[in-house]
Amino acid sequence: MVFATMGETGPRVHQDREERKGCRTVKLLEDRIRRDGIVEDGEVLKVDSFLNHQMDVELFARMGEEWARLYAGEGVNKILTIEASGIGIACVAAQAFRVPVVFAKKSKTKNIAGDVYTAQVESFTHGRAYEIMVSRRFLLPTDRILIIDDFLANGAALQGLIHLVEQAGATLVGAGIAVEKAFQPGGARVRSLGVRVESLARIQSMSPEDGIQFC
Repeated sequence: MVFATMGETGPRVHQDREERKGCRTVKLLEDRIRRDGIVEDGEVLKVDSFLNHQMDVELFARMGEEWARLYAGEGVNKILTIEASGIGIACVAAQAFRVPVVFAKKSKTKNIAGDVYTAQVESFTHGRAYEIMVSRRFLLPTDRILIIDDFLANGAALQGLIHLVEQAGATLVGAGIAVEKAFQPGGARVRSLGVRVESLARIQSMSPEDGIQFC
């Protein structure tokens, strides 16, 4: 796998703080999380009313436009995500890039029989490990891949997707994340690998008592 770089200084980790705060899409998403997100005990954030159960497609389109702006000139020709909650965001965002979406499956079916790339993912939410897979026909060495997903917390799913790209010998341009729990280790862990991560909403802290604070 090859990591795309941003000029002589290497990959940009994320937008400068002031640039992020000045972005209308970032503010729109943060405001929506404050308004409709539900913080529960155990560092759980429910955004199922607009992000990963019921979906606000107009919001997704704005997010896709922002990722397309951030990754302009990187030659993205394919978006990779994971079932199930990443699919909606990725498909709408892909319209801004005008590229196809491939999603990693969590179970093997007749439709994905044959040669596949596989990776193990440790689910902290469900307390178990599972295998994800993508047909070798849909990830090629010539591809320039952007990974898109709804959440980044411990980073296990994202690292699994990165491993699929690595097996294919494709170029990983970066990752677009809707919501990053910056107080958990996943973001730092993935960035330490040299992966450019652009998270639109980065949560510094949250609790049922104090609400949500963004970076």
